Amino acid sequence: MSSLSPEAILNRLEQLTQIGVSLSAERNSERLLEIILLAAKTLTNADGGTLYRVKDSHLSFEIMRTDSLGIAMGGTTGVAIPFPPLPLYRDGVPNESLVVAYAVLHDQTVNIADAYTAEGFDFSGTRKFDQSTGYRSKSFLTIPMKNHENEIIGVLQLLNSQDAASGEIIPFSIEDQQFAEALASQAAIALTNRLLIVQLEELFESFVKLINIAIDEKSPYTGGHCERVPQLTMMLADAAEADPEGDVAGFRLDDRTRYELRIAALLHDCGKITTPVHVVDKATKLHTLYDRIHEIDCRFEVLKRDAEIAMLRAKLEGAGEEAEQACAERVRQLEDDREYLRKCNIGGEFMSPELQERVKSIAAYRWINEQGEDAPFLNEDETANLNIAKGTLTNEEREIINYHIVATIKMLEALPWPKHLQRVPEFAGGHHERMDGKGYPKGLTRDQMSVQARIMGIADIFEALTAKDRPYKDGKKLSVALNILGKMRLDNHVDPDLFNIFVREKVYLQYAQAYLEPNQIDEVDESKIPGYAA
Repeated sequence: MSSLSPEAILNRLEQLTQIGVSLSAERNSERLLEIILLAAKTLTNADGGTLYRVKDSHLSFEIMRTDSLGIAMGGTTGVAIPFPPLPLYRDGVPNESLVVAYAVLHDQTVNIADAYTAEGFDFSGTRKFDQSTGYRSKSFLTIPMKNHENEIIGVLQLLNSQDAASGEIIPFSIEDQQFAEALASQAAIALTNRLLIVQLEELFESFVKLINIAIDEKSPYTGGHCERVPQLTMMLADAAEADPEGDVAGFRLDDRTRYELRIAALLHDCGKITTPVHVVDKATKLHTLYDRIHEIDCRFEVLKRDAEIAMLRAKLEGAGEEAEQACAERVRQLEDDREYLRKCNIGGEFMSPELQERVKSIAAYRWINEQGEDAPFLNEDETANLNIAKGTLTNEEREIINYHIVATIKMLEALPWPKHLQRVPEFAGGHHERMDGKGYPKGLTRDQMSVQARIMGIADIFEALTAKDRPYKDGKKLSVALNILGKMRLDNHVDPDLFNIFVREKVYLQYAQAYLEPNQIDEVDESKIPGYAA
């Protein structure tokens, strides 16, 4: 017959129900383990307890609590448990002398009234602990935790049940055992569900990283970007969350929204997997599958040969010194033109119309091509590429590059995202939009964009400015990159509040110290950064 009154039993059932709700709602694994142990202590009025996890034929200590000694280790306490895992087997023999191992090996609850008089178990470690602390470990209740597949995933061990009236240490009652076993069953299911979710999240993140590795293998100039932008995104998100001022003052991230933003940042350029390699890797203006500047070098050699042939013919006709001088001047001009085109081929921040006109004048030279035909020195495609005003991409190639964000959105919107990740396509797809609506692909304005998308916009730009692995430029120094970013803020390209936070909270420096070369980290005078309001 039960020693508990009906009211007491009802109270415990209500407690068990409330605990079940708490267990099902908790997303953090460490807090979940704490809830399990603390709930079991409350249900049984135990002074202490330990929760173990079964890992590779061992029992690892996860949570330890002993109220009367002020012991709180493991879990969210930040205090590491100094004890090594307990083996389930020693030299292949079941380790049945340890009560927690016995409970696992025999799938059986062990209820001990007094550890000092119990037979069949080794409590020498318990006695040493008691001698060193002055504690008296007496009653033990050890319960295996089984999941839905009937596998034991952990052990719940409770210590020293206390009489509610006197505080005296008493054995765990049969009711204590039954309620604790019911809790252990609920807890095992909740813990298994959480572990399965964690495993699925790890699998998903591994798949995301696999996509980035594929992009990296396809082009070494983008893989680092896919890795660094998420880091910078989360740095700026943390700074924005802590900032009490501006339009982002109410911006907050919980565990779910933080995870959502990180996944979006990892996937922000997944569409680049569709971008042709020769466009992504276009290091020079004439680069396709190879750099065509070498073909133009050969044409200059042909023109130099033609000049020398003309000189020799003129000398045969009696021109003499005049012919040699004309040939020398022609060769010098061709060498100068060749060096000029080589420089043009590299690309830069700006190419003036005057410089473009010189390319056109060189393009008008005539030469005898491989088919023996008289032809312009440069064809239309070569002329157009060498006259690219900024960078190395033509307008058509830039459209191909820009299409990656459209591909990213299409790819991400095609996935069946769970509720807590439904905004991933919007966050990832908005990092090329501008505050003034002149961005792409949707032409969104600042008010139409989430804070997360605006954060990613700054992270994407700053990483690109400072990246040292791009085919067409070296990584810029901090001061130069911040100057350019500041001008983009004045041009309504990036969010003004987030830009101020980026500078004021020195997010740029935190990122630089982690990812930039030492020679890129120069002195920054924040008062001279365009658009920055201290």
